Amino acid sequence: MRAEQVLPDSINQTEIGGTTIRKGTVAAFLANARVWTDPNASEAAYAEAEADMVDALPALQLLGLFDVLEIRDHALREWVQMRQRQALQSQASTQSQANSKEPS
Repeated sequence: MRAEQVLPDSINQTEIGGTTIRKGTVAAFLANARVWTDPNASEAAYAEAEADMVDALPALQLLGLFDVLEIRDHALREWVQMRQRQALQSQASTQSQANSKEPS
């Protein structure tokens, strides 16, 4: 499958499961990961890269990126896994709260 078969040139984003996924999300994550793992990156660049990666994780999860590829950098892999666990815990907590508010 070619990139234009997934998202034609005339379309810049798609929506999956209520999450908007923009063209370039994977490339942006890779660029931010390079900054995040660069020991010479400034604190500001590191913080910006981390914030941008946090924003991209839901889309990357929906795309199945981490189901197919494993992150080589140990610290980055641990960080992504921690964020994934936090997201799952947050979803479970939200669902539990919603269920407790339903009338019996």
